This record gives sequence, structure tokens and C-alpha cells, in this order.
Amino acid sequence: MKPRNILLAGAILSALWMTVPLQAEDTNTVELIKQLQKRIDDLEKKVKTLEQEKGTGGGAPDTQTKQRVEELDQKVTAIQHDRELQAETAAVNAKEAPKLKVGDEGFSIASANGDFVLQLRGVLQVDSRTFFNESTGIVGNDALLLRRARPILQGTVFRDVDYLFVPDFAGSTPQIFDAYVNYRFRPELQLQAGKFKAPVGLEQLQEDRYIFFNERALPTDLVPNRDIGFELHGDLFKGVVSYAAGVFNGVGDARISSNTSFQNNKSFDGRLFFQPFKPTSLRPLQGFGFGLGGSFESEQTPNASALPNTTGGTLPGFSTVGQQQFFAYNSDVLAFGDHWRLSPQGYYFYGPFDLLWEYVISDQEVTTSGAAPLHAARLENAGWQIAGGWVLTGEDASYSGIVPRRPFNPFSGDWGALQLIGRYSELDVDSAAFSHSYFANPAASANAAREWSVGLNWYLNRNVRVGTSFAHTTFDGGGTGTSGVGLVTHKNENVLFTRLQLAF
Repeated sequence: MKPRNILLAGAILSALWMTVPLQAEDTNTVELIKQLQKRIDDLEKKVKTLEQEKGTGGGAPDTQTKQRVEELDQKVTAIQHDRELQAETAAVNAKEAPKLKVGDEGFSIASANGDFVLQLRGVLQVDSRTFFNESTGIVGNDALLLRRARPILQGTVFRDVDYLFVPDFAGSTPQIFDAYVNYRFRPELQLQAGKFKAPVGLEQLQEDRYIFFNERALPTDLVPNRDIGFELHGDLFKGVVSYAAGVFNGVGDARISSNTSFQNNKSFDGRLFFQPFKPTSLRPLQGFGFGLGGSFESEQTPNASALPNTTGGTLPGFSTVGQQQFFAYNSDVLAFGDHWRLSPQGYYFYGPFDLLWEYVISDQEVTTSGAAPLHAARLENAGWQIAGGWVLTGEDASYSGIVPRRPFNPFSGDWGALQLIGRYSELDVDSAAFSHSYFANPAASANAAREWSVGLNWYLNRNVRVGTSFAHTTFDGGGTGTSGVGLVTHKNENVLFTRLQLAF
């Protein structure tokens, strides 16, 4: 081999050796490995050429050249090993890193193993109510209002302990609606404690964001709203049977518990619900469910807190879907004695069709107060409803809302989902409430209200809904007076509702 060729090969190898560190700073690891591998291949070809020349008498191959090739090969192996270690470290770090999620179901952050979760959700409902042909003297009913403005904080700690905190800022003063902790020992056995919805009414238990109409039907006036207590609950046999049973402070019909108890006796509330075809392959029947809810408490002292809510008025009573009071107890009436409720209920969802029904009895002992003689009675008030809908765009209806297949996007010709809804409901007050006007004024308060409503819901996407509905309510009895329930019951109630809802 000629000396100048040997010198040339040595110069090339030296140049390669000097440029490797410089280029490593300008390229990524993968590209560097590829370059080194190519150079090794080139050098191996040159070595083979030298060996062939040796075989033909051209001289021995340069030992330094072979050494350079081996060094470069070791360098490539070391870089590949470092690369594997980095990949393993990155995989471990990814498994241990918190998981951040932002989407149409809210904002959440969770530990890598899912044992700790913090989720932020919310509900905002902007409503309008427009009344037609109402009695002269009723002022302020036509309104634009924030019906609900609720940030929702929920999550999990230590894998099995869930929590929920829901304040509401839509009223004149902020109020805590839900605040509880729930221990999930198993899906079949869970313990919940705090403030939450009592397990009685079917429509009352449905989340506010999913109800068909702006306001719940008349039978909901007869069930407790939210109460403070402890509850055992769970799902058995893959959801075929759901149960809930709890001990609560006790509240009047449609009331929300304050943070104090007005008596030592407690209320026992419970519910059983069956979905016998849920785990089967019979799709037309999977959405069928029925059950029974109820409660019992005994008032140890006369009190007004166990009477119905004052919604729409200044006295305990019952209200229309327009939130006007059509029945009011006299100011000297108090709850005293046993109070029990019973509510058979059910629903059916199949494809775009949905149907919900329930019947409620609220049986309560009441007494008058003040000067003798005092009067007492057991009043059995009852209500029922049937409500249904049809998703005109074909999406599946459910107890937990509707998800459009094609979310609203006018630029692509997508318009979301449309649902046609209808409802009929009644509430009948026990006639004994009007006996001798001891407990209510028959000239002002109605003894029954009957309501029908129709409407249309437009689901732009999973989070935004626009709805409008019209409700017509008639009354039996009442209708006289210059204020309060007498003005409400003087004429039929006709009200147009609209709602813009953001829920995530």
C-alpha cells in the first residue's frame, strides 16, 4: 500500500474523530447514531479494500484504522445504551406524573394511579318567565333571572373516598346545596354523609341539568329536597337493584335543610329501584326501571319547619311550575305528629323515546297554635305526573341527558339535537285542610292544581342547551282575595319559559 494512501486514510479517520463531538452538539441522539453507523460502514469498506490489496501484495492494513473503527463502534453502543436508559426513565416519570384533563366533562387533575382526583364542573342557567292574562295586582312575575349558578367541586381521595361540594350563587344570598363525603367500600356497599338529596322523589333525584323542563312537576312539591344525614346505598347484581337508606334531620315538603336540627327525632328515608333488564342483551328493555321511595318522621314538638316550603309566598304551602303559591297554610298552623311519604315511580328510555312517571303521597299531622280550642288533623296530600319526550334528530335519550351526534357547527351544516317534550301533572290537597277554615282559607287557596306543558329543547353540544316551553295550570277552588294565593288562583296560570344552560 502506498504511503500517501496510508496517510490519506489516517487523515480521514482523524478528521472524522474530531468532527464527531462537534456534530453531537448540533444533532439529536438518533441522527448522531445514524451518522456514526454510516461512518463505521464506510470505514469497514475501506478496511476490506485494504485487506484485498494486501492479498494482492498491496501491503498490510493500518492497525490504527482498525482501532478507530472499534472505538467508533463502542461509542455507538454506549449512545444506544444511554438512549434506552433515558426512554426507561421517561416511561417511569410518565407513570408517576399527575394527569391533567380538560374536556366537555369538566376540568380535572388526577394522580398517576388515579387514587386522588380533583374535578371542577359547573351549571349556569339563565331563564326567562313570561306570564299571560294574569290577575291584576300581580307584579314582578315577568322576569329574567339566574335560576342556578353553581360551581361544582368533586373528586376522590385515597382511591375509595369521594366528595362533592356545590354552592349556589343564583339567589339573593349564597347557599350550600350539596356537601358530602362518600366511602366506596364496594359498588354494592357505600356510606355517604353530609348534605345531599333525600332518596325519595324520582324527578327530584335527577340532576338539575338533565330535567326536561325549566321547573319540576307538581308532585315534587311533596318530597324532601336536600337534607343532612347518613345514608347507606349501593348497586346490586350489576345495577339490577339500587338501594338507599338513611337517617336525616328531617325537612318539610320541598324544603332544603339548614345546618341545624329543629327536633331530636330523626327522619328515616329510603328507596329501592329495579332495572331488571339492564345487564341483558334485550336492548328495548334495558332502559326500563321502577321503584319505590319513602320516608317517615314524627314531630316531637309543634313546629313550622316540617311544613312545606314557602316558595312563591310568605307562608308554608304548595307552588305552581311558575313558582307562584296556589295553596298556603294559615299562619297559626304547625306540624305535629307523624309525617310519612310514599312514592311509586318509574321510567322507560329506548332510543330517542323517554318516559317518566311518579306518584307521591305526603301524609302529615298538623295542629293549630295559640288560644284554645286547638284543632288537629291528618292531611293526606297527593300528586302525580307523567312526562315524556322524543329526540327528533334520532339520538338516544337517557335519565342523564342527551349527547348530540353532530354538535352545533353552522359552518359544516351540523345543528346539534332537538327534543320535543310534554308533561301532565296534578297536586290534590286533602279536603280536611279546609274544614272550618282551621288550616287553610278555601276562598283563597286552591284544593287542586292541574298542569300540562309542552316544549322544545335544543342541545347544541354536550355542554350547551337552549330550551323553551309553555305551561298551562288550572285550579279547583280559591280565587278570591286581593293578594297572595287568592290572586294566583283567580285565573289560570299561563307562562312561557326559556332557558340558556351551560353545564360541564
